[in-house]
Amino acid sequence: MKKETRLEPPDGGWGILVCVGMAMPFVSGLGALPSFGLVFGDFLKSIGAETSAIAFITSAFFCAFSFAGLFSGSLFNRFSVRAIGLSGGILFFAGCLMQIFVRSTWDLLIAFSLIQGIGFGLIVPTSYTTFNNYFVKKRVMWMSFAQSLIGLGTMFYPVLMQKCLEWYGFRGCLAILAAINFHAVLGMLLMQPVEWHMRRVPIDNQEMMENTKSMQPVVTDNTQEDPNFLSPLTYSRKSSQKLSRENLRKLSSRSSSIASLGNWSGPVVVSDASPQMVNVLGSRRHSAAISNKSMPTSVHEEPKRSVWNIIVDFLDLTLMKKPIYVNIVLGISFALYSDIAFFTLQPLYMFHLGFDKPDTANIIAIGAAADLGSRVFLAFLAMFVQMPSRYIYLAGAFFTVISRFVFLTAFDFKGMAIITAVMGFLRTWIHVPLPLVFAEYLPKDRFATGYGLFMFLQGNIMFIIGPAVGYLRDRTQDYVLTFHCLNFFMALCAVPWILEIIFVKFRRRTKIGSVNEPK
Repeated sequence: MKKETRLEPPDGGWGILVCVGMAMPFVSGLGALPSFGLVFGDFLKSIGAETSAIAFITSAFFCAFSFAGLFSGSLFNRFSVRAIGLSGGILFFAGCLMQIFVRSTWDLLIAFSLIQGIGFGLIVPTSYTTFNNYFVKKRVMWMSFAQSLIGLGTMFYPVLMQKCLEWYGFRGCLAILAAINFHAVLGMLLMQPVEWHMRRVPIDNQEMMENTKSMQPVVTDNTQEDPNFLSPLTYSRKSSQKLSRENLRKLSSRSSSIASLGNWSGPVVVSDASPQMVNVLGSRRHSAAISNKSMPTSVHEEPKRSVWNIIVDFLDLTLMKKPIYVNIVLGISFALYSDIAFFTLQPLYMFHLGFDKPDTANIIAIGAAADLGSRVFLAFLAMFVQMPSRYIYLAGAFFTVISRFVFLTAFDFKGMAIITAVMGFLRTWIHVPLPLVFAEYLPKDRFATGYGLFMFLQGNIMFIIGPAVGYLRDRTQDYVLTFHCLNFFMALCAVPWILEIIFVKFRRRTKIGSVNEPK
């Protein structure tokens, strides 16, 4: 008798090369912005641009990056993910190649901000979408591995750029940088479709019985399902059946942990979505089924849609109606801005306190080393402890708020080094789980559009609040007040998320209690 088998993602194998391919362009893209002034400072000074031009060029880079991310999900639906990633890698390399011949600020704006920004904006969602497809049970561990490679590369990136400027001059340094950035194309070539590397796993008798039990029809609250309508939790070639409330709760609890996301079990696939998103998909598809039933069968022409409806469907803007998604996007956007701005101002604050350059450099290096060590620690921790990525992110934001209050009480080298190491260690918890937070909440087919929409909103939020905080700092000349303002933005991530968890848990217990009450 032939034994039944099922296909599942490799959770390793070629996925390890996907991690390496993701690290290649990320090192160049994330390392280029902090080193931009180092590489182009003297050139901009020679043409009379300097500081204002750097701020404008980097802001334009984020703008192009955000818009490219916004359209990436829709492009994935029309072309392959790998093709879009390769296009981004080629644009990223072409923009760097054009920088060798720049003569003015406008040349740099086109080459770096526009072309490289669009290229990197296509690379990021491609990398995270491919990673999300390859890993199910070991996402945190392998994401920490990839982020460790990125952190290691970005640590040495400024040193390499400084040496290249000394040895080969400005144009020679840009030529070497273009050769390094060509690895973005090689990295995107490694983003092979997961279907090429799926592994067959035998199904034992117990698992077959569990699958049989799970193939019961699904019912959403206060709705009457169409018998031919496929539920968001199960997929079968036969007509969709209805799940009991007990099985729905079991599947919801399974999808809430990192290790259980997207478990592919033969003909039945558990969706890569949180319980809240499952309800959203159910109601969305149910309404679509009802509308299809209400249409006359004799009419074959599709109803005309407005331009706004076409844009909403193209960009999947219906996600903005989901309070949990909006809470995730706003929280992460505020936390990222707070993190970037804080560590940008920290050296200036230390100079203000009287620290010299060697001590400041040593303290910053200690924070970077703690960040790298935390990435390795998180990778090993994920091998033994399974925790939702959003909880990891929430813990990082919460303890960062506390550590920054302690930071403002440190005035000597030892105290500043210790608290900087603590903040560097916590910084990993904000950066590493970021894409996994969206992978847990969104189903796989909406991950690319959902993450691209986040990129667009995040870029615009940073573009709006960045100048406001800068104006506050210039107007008051008070670093402590500015740091409190940045800490407030970090708290805008932690506090609403905690309130959401309390509200959702309470509502869920109330619903379960009402179901269990005897009639």
